[in-house]
Amino acid sequence: MITMKDVVREGHPVLRKVAEPVETPLSQEDRETLLSMLEFLKNSQDPETAETYDLRPGVGLAAPQIGVSKRLFAVHATDENDKLYSLGIANPKVISHSVEQNQLDSGEGCLSVDREVEGVVPRHARLTVKGIDHNNEEVTLRLRGYIAIVFQHELDHLDGIMFYDRIEGLEDKFKQPLPGFAL
Repeated sequence: MITMKDVVREGHPVLRKVAEPVETPLSQEDRETLLSMLEFLKNSQDPETAETYDLRPGVGLAAPQIGVSKRLFAVHATDENDKLYSLGIANPKVISHSVEQNQLDSGEGCLSVDREVEGVVPRHARLTVKGIDHNNEEVTLRLRGYIAIVFQHELDHLDGIMFYDRIEGLEDKFKQPLPGFAL
């Protein structure tokens, strides 16, 4: 079972690496990693379990956040219409996105960041993501609003980008310039 002691914190070099693609169909090890990350998210959202194991609530977790530099992440969150997105995804690729921007008015947080970082994190309002889910099925997801932001946050982790790298004007010792490409 993954707990907060397994989550690497900002400053760890794995969070700044571009993660490696995984072979598909998924190996048993990669599938178990996805399922463990998904289990962590579910546990972190259950008040009793979270208290018992001292888990911070999360809606997404990328493999680099547990020290594994692979293109894997899990999401357990609902969109504005209460549709649940609960899956692990391997080798996710953005195949299209809107020009229109969106952001969380309250800002973003991260399980790997043990402090509040204020600022607007610009994200695409809509995107389409393709990948392989934890059941080895190809998935294409058309996302908008909050859930699109969640996916973009996790996608950034796979490219060594922290959410605060996107905050314009932020001066922070951990902030790094964004690579010369857009999501």
